[in-house]
Amino acid sequence: MSLLLSEEDVREVLGADAVIEAVEEGFRAYGEGRVNMPPKSYLLLDDGDFRAMYGEIKGFLGHDVCGLKWVNVHPNNPSIGLPTVMAKILLNDPVTGVELADMDGSFITDMRTGAAGAVAVKYLAREDASNIAFMGAGRQATTQLECIRRVRNILRVRVYDLDESRAEEFAHHASELGVADSMACGLEEALEDADILVSLTPSRKPVVSADLIPDGLHINAFGADAQGKQELDPAILRRARIYIDDWEQASHSGEINVPLGEDYISKSDISGSLGGLVTGSVEGRVANDDVTLFDSTGLIVQDLVTAYTAYRLCKMRGLGVGKQFLSRVPGGMLEDVYKRF
Repeated sequence: MSLLLSEEDVREVLGADAVIEAVEEGFRAYGEGRVNMPPKSYLLLDDGDFRAMYGEIKGFLGHDVCGLKWVNVHPNNPSIGLPTVMAKILLNDPVTGVELADMDGSFITDMRTGAAGAVAVKYLAREDASNIAFMGAGRQATTQLECIRRVRNILRVRVYDLDESRAEEFAHHASELGVADSMACGLEEALEDADILVSLTPSRKPVVSADLIPDGLHINAFGADAQGKQELDPAILRRARIYIDDWEQASHSGEINVPLGEDYISKSDISGSLGGLVTGSVEGRVANDDVTLFDSTGLIVQDLVTAYTAYRLCKMRGLGVGKQFLSRVPGGMLEDVYKRF
């Protein structure tokens, strides 16, 4: 039977280490051409938007898997007690189309995004990077820190947010995670001696000026995820070695979209993709004083590998609610499909 998996089911089985491993393999598959992934589609609304993301990955954990994520972004939701981002994921067998799982995608989205940040840091940040600055202290900051700590020894956290109470809360959370030297502060102070910057704001005009960027900094640019969004002074992009998750998505809605549209940078200024870094087909950091930047727009392959990992673990542990798929089809025929996964 197909499995109906709640957020609680998914949380019970998914830890940061497992998600980072899965997402790194997802980027490897992307870099090796084993991912069939059209660009995400946007439904623009007065108060937010919906995105439809769908695709297929071949040869993950010995199987081919395809799926769809339907996800919203409504920035004003926190003011009425609702999350900004909520998601649903469907997993299917690409050979027959049979549904494998109908699952909550909100926690998966949080974790796979944090894991992508960790993979980028693993391949681009200096080996001795220990000081991290956050611009934006929302829900995503938590999973970024949780995952990045798995790949670098983080000793200092600085966080800047327009909402000072939220910045203080995140700094306290970082201290509870074991990073004793954690505090909320202004943006300039946050970037002083920083080794890693994680930018997580929905800004449509640059927030970080080029003069604040220290030599050797790695930037995880995660805030720009729709056309017209931009967090960084374009001069930073001219200085940096830029890596993207996917050209079609990044050029449309990533941090590079505005500078590209204004001819401030061009495609030739892109050093490569994260998938290329994982497979070794592109060169990463060359010198310790390089400024590197990962422009993340979020790929369905991240969702597929994370969701399929959760599905397999939930199935092994007997979690979730069985759901009859296609009641007109004899159950035995469907069970033959489910046994393969």
